Amino acid sequence: MKTRLAGVTAALVAGAVASFVAPAASSAPAAPAPTADGCYSWSKPLSEGASGDDVRNLQIRVSGYPGNGGKLAIDGVFGPGTKDAVVRFQQAYGLPADGVAGESTFAKIYELQDDDCSPANFDYSELNTCNSDWSGGKVSAEEAKSNALVTMWKLQAMRHAMGDAPIQVNGGFRSVSCNDSVGGAPNSRHLYGDAADLGAGSQGFCALAQQARDHGFGEILGPGYPGHDDHVHLAGGADTWSAPDCGI
Repeated sequence: MKTRLAGVTAALVAGAVASFVAPAASSAPAAPAPTADGCYSWSKPLSEGASGDDVRNLQIRVSGYPGNGGKLAIDGVFGPGTKDAVVRFQQAYGLPADGVAGESTFAKIYELQDDDCSPANFDYSELNTCNSDWSGGKVSAEEAKSNALVTMWKLQAMRHAMGDAPIQVNGGFRSVSCNDSVGGAPNSRHLYGDAADLGAGSQGFCALAQQARDHGFGEILGPGYPGHDDHVHLAGGADTWSAPDCGI
């Protein structure tokens, strides 16, 4: 009886092994874990060659990492510039720096962003003390608000690079009437929603102006530039850096 039971057991085990089919191996990177983020969630890893709205949303979040003097296009195309920005973002937060936006990269972004898509340490209200609906500028209200979002993510990158000390934002978007009331230039970037004026804070004007060179700002105006001894102006637009008292 003992010999017969052993034979039956062996047969059953052999049959179970034969009927088991191992899952096929996949070389594709694992998709990010499902996330119920209040702003935006990515459903798949993104790497060079990808395109679409998911890439554009990624570009907004890494827009502050183009490298010294660079600017990242928010065009929905994952090219070499986007890869380099992702690598810098990953390095800044101690993540595996492979230039592929996957689970760990998205998890850090989810941690950093609020439900309205603004970064955790900045708010739309800081970037618009003119009105409540972003209207009356040189672009549509929607575009002005979108430009302000990119500016906030650049400031978030700058803040992190400076030890995460708070950055004092004293103003951003202006309608034409708001701009006229403060004597702003007729072509001021404030009219487009992509400008921010910073107070000295704990960092000081020169440290802010100097650091901004690494975070995608086309305009950097500060101490020594006419009318800018009491603030640092950062904006998109054409490259104009002038803060002579700070060596810029």
